[in-house]
Amino acid sequence: MTTTISAAQVRDLRQMSGAPMMDCKKALTECGGDADQAVEWLRKKGIAKAAKKAGREATEGLVFSYIHHNNKVGVLLEVNCETDFVAATDDFKAFCQDVSMHIASMKPSCVRREDVDSALAEKERAFLSEQIDQSKPAEIQEKMLEGRMSKFYAEQCLLEQAFVKDDKKTIEQVRAETVGKLGENIQIHRFARFEIGA
Repeated sequence: MTTTISAAQVRDLRQMSGAPMMDCKKALTECGGDADQAVEWLRKKGIAKAAKKAGREATEGLVFSYIHHNNKVGVLLEVNCETDFVAATDDFKAFCQDVSMHIASMKPSCVRREDVDSALAEKERAFLSEQIDQSKPAEIQEKMLEGRMSKFYAEQCLLEQAFVKDDKKTIEQVRAETVGKLGENIQIHRFARFEIGA
């Protein structure tokens, strides 16, 4: 039996997710009218869309500035997209705002793993190796070390940090969802964080 999806359900899901109307209708149809499942369906679809768009050139975008309300922390952020049309949208600016606020709050040192200073990473790896129980089998020790290094990278790297406004998502997941929503490759290129006395 096919579930009948009302225009009101589609409208409500669009408000919840920000996804296009036709995608909302399809999601509700696929999920038997269940709005929560439909949001999850759209989220997964957005991430799949993001993977397809990852190879496309992103040469437009914004340099976005954010000053925290206490005027003691500021962020300059460059986010790239494919067209100046998308760069001018409220959704793109909202993404830049959210990422800037996150950087101000969570103090990442770089955008991605490849940007972490290799000497710092090696020093951390050596330090963590010493903390591991040497009586355990080598493969267990290696898994433990990789798990601890992942935590280290999650502290350092913006894309791997839990989003300050929703800790069930990483910044990378928020970026991928924004790609799915706006239909363009979006890349966080670089940032600078300023703090009085730091």
